[in-house]
Amino acid sequence: MATYLSPGVYVEEIKSGVSPIAGVGTSTAGFIGIIEQTDDATTSGDDDSQSEEEEGEENLPSTDAGEVVLCTNFTEFKNAFGDFSENPGQSILAHAVYGFFRNGGTRCYVVWVPTKADIESALESFEAIDEIALVAAPGVTESDYLSMIINHCGQTTQDRFAILDSTEEADITTLKPGENGLPGTSNYSAYYFPWIQVFDPATNARKFVPPSGYIAGVYARVDTNRGVHKAPANETVLGALGLKFNISKRKQDGLNPQGVNCIRSLNGNILVWGARTWGGDANGEFKYINIRRLFNFIRESIDEGTQWTVFEPNSPELWSKIRRNVTAFLTTVWQTGALFGATPEQAFYVKCDEENNPPNVRDNGQIVIEIGIAVVKPAEFVIFRISQWNQSDS
Repeated sequence: MATYLSPGVYVEEIKSGVSPIAGVGTSTAGFIGIIEQTDDATTSGDDDSQSEEEEGEENLPSTDAGEVVLCTNFTEFKNAFGDFSENPGQSILAHAVYGFFRNGGTRCYVVWVPTKADIESALESFEAIDEIALVAAPGVTESDYLSMIINHCGQTTQDRFAILDSTEEADITTLKPGENGLPGTSNYSAYYFPWIQVFDPATNARKFVPPSGYIAGVYARVDTNRGVHKAPANETVLGALGLKFNISKRKQDGLNPQGVNCIRSLNGNILVWGARTWGGDANGEFKYINIRRLFNFIRESIDEGTQWTVFEPNSPELWSKIRRNVTAFLTTVWQTGALFGATPEQAFYVKCDEENNPPNVRDNGQIVIEIGIAVVKPAEFVIFRISQWNQSDS
């Protein structure tokens, strides 16, 4: 307490005890590219006899394999990883990152590796980058490697979401979780079908590419315009000119419950027409992409925003501060329309008191905060009931 030595009026600033919790980012992507290298991949600009094949290799990455680079626009990507080229792996990665920025993405971390067996090491390098919220390896479709990405998101970090690609020639009758070479169900991932057709500057023609990079951009656009609680569906895939397969409503009827998110041509637009996590109905309360990602957002935001509580005296005063901070944050989330309820009291609750922090919990150096939220689920099926009306009956 201050000491006053002479008469007068004194004004003191007192800390409020509230440490605002800021919402974490939800749309920074991490891309892993598989770019196989050949013995003649290196070229010399001074060699006048340079072949056309070697000239095409100039667009290969200037960065070392395994080096993670932050890109905030496609020019930065080209400087580090090369422009569109006819190298299959580099082409897929370039189109994915271009599609990400084209559809609304603003920040992504990119790394290339020479073989799919190196995906695990790339994921390990992503672990230390807390900002990453979305992970994709464009064009990678084998179960073992997709499972690595899923486990990275749902078990290792527990705060990321994986965007998975189908194979280019996928048979819709075989697209079932845990079968036919596909990974098992996971509410930390979403699976998209089919591949999309885009214009390829390297060949000056149209080509089919996996959609994951473009879809990550759609996620980012929806997060910015509406919020992470809005399902990233019924959204146009900018840059898509066509589809490998045209999916009818009847065909999608068998895919949607499995968690296969279809990209469809509707009313002249290429639209994302699915909002399920991989496994769909089998994932219960987390069968929708936006529900899982909203939980990730809230959990990570509270985790980062309450780090100041570590080593504080575990007392009712600390419990009160935590309740105020978390309540203030969740009220903001509710005001964005992410939570269901006419009032904050209906939308969520925060409990941190002596009941859930008894002496045995405190003796273990723990503090327990119980949080319940009522989420808004997407209107996936909009039903109109129409009947004939005879005015004479009224």
